[in-house]
Amino acid sequence: MSSSTDEPSPNRRKLNQGRKYERLAAEFYSQKGFDILERNWRSGHKEIDIIVRRSKLIVFVEVKSTFSEKFGHPAGWIDRRKARNLIDAANQYIIQNDITDSDLRFDVVTFVNGRLEHFPNAFPAE
Repeated sequence: MSSSTDEPSPNRRKLNQGRKYERLAAEFYSQKGFDILERNWRSGHKEIDIIVRRSKLIVFVEVKSTFSEKFGHPAGWIDRRKARNLIDAANQYIIQNDITDSDLRFDVVTFVNGRLEHFPNAFPAE
């Protein structure tokens, strides 16, 4: 039996927070003239938070958020393995959607205490 004081589990709160910031990041790109192609696009266990396009530029966006920099800035959480997974997923997206003749970029958007920071071209597509 649940009561009216039940709160979402920590995992549910984290998921809700993540979705909120992904939505805000998508709005950020829309305001800059990008079309949102995908949100939470999956290839197996790999996920790309947002995929946007403006003209011939396709941007694969990773969104990270935190309320404390106790474990470092969230942009630093994109390690070599995470970048490799994003690149692999992007390659799958390109193949599945038969994308040719486009410029590609990987961005990171972070939210620290709710403040958006944009890191264009955050890492190279090897």
